[in-house]
Amino acid sequence: MIDVTDSDRIRTVTIDRPAARNALTWQGLEDLEAAIVDAERPVIYLEGAGEAFCAGADLDVVAGLDAEDAEAFARKGQDVARAFEESSSVVVAGIDGPARGGGLELALACDVRVGTLEATFGEPGVTFGLFGAWGGTVRLPQVLGDGDALEFALSGRVVDAECALGMGLISRIEPDPRSVAVEIAGNEADALEVLKRRLRDDGDRKRQERLEAEAFGDLVEAHAEELVSLSG
Repeated sequence: MIDVTDSDRIRTVTIDRPAARNALTWQGLEDLEAAIVDAERPVIYLEGAGEAFCAGADLDVVAGLDAEDAEAFARKGQDVARAFEESSSVVVAGIDGPARGGGLELALACDVRVGTLEATFGEPGVTFGLFGAWGGTVRLPQVLGDGDALEFALSGRVVDAECALGMGLISRIEPDPRSVAVEIAGNEADALEVLKRRLRDDGDRKRQERLEAEAFGDLVEAHAEELVSLSG
């Protein structure tokens, strides 16, 4: 599910499950985290195979979880997103196609987000009684501000690349998002690492993430029957 290719200065990490729009299972999250933690390149380029970036959590997995396991699944997604932030490498998300739910949340944890004109973004979980719980309730207000984050998350609406650029969900629209990773990788590695560390230096968010995961677990349990019908 997770393919890794190393070049001289860039590790390319591809979520490769196109038939499921690159939705992530437990194992997919484990492998994705390992691909980030093990990286020894100045830049990591994250992409999705096929026509989607990432649909987030695999609903076939979520539908079978009780509250305790759903909380654990949320925590694993949070671990992966935190690995993006804590990596010494600059993590660039290249978004070509849909980024939904957890897929959007993983993108929010990346240092740089670049989309093509085909990129779209949304947090649709609210439409069936859930929400993204891979750190989205923490990072979305940081990126959009409280008001826009609330409207975006509570409406469940999907926005296109140009709207996402205006909102600040992405920083550029490029036909080849990888070109931005190449541009960044051309700079000095030690300067990139130090600059990322300083820009990333903020307060402790672990308490917020713990509360987010607990709430997600409760909602999965409350909407178990609906999730089964959706996952089928």
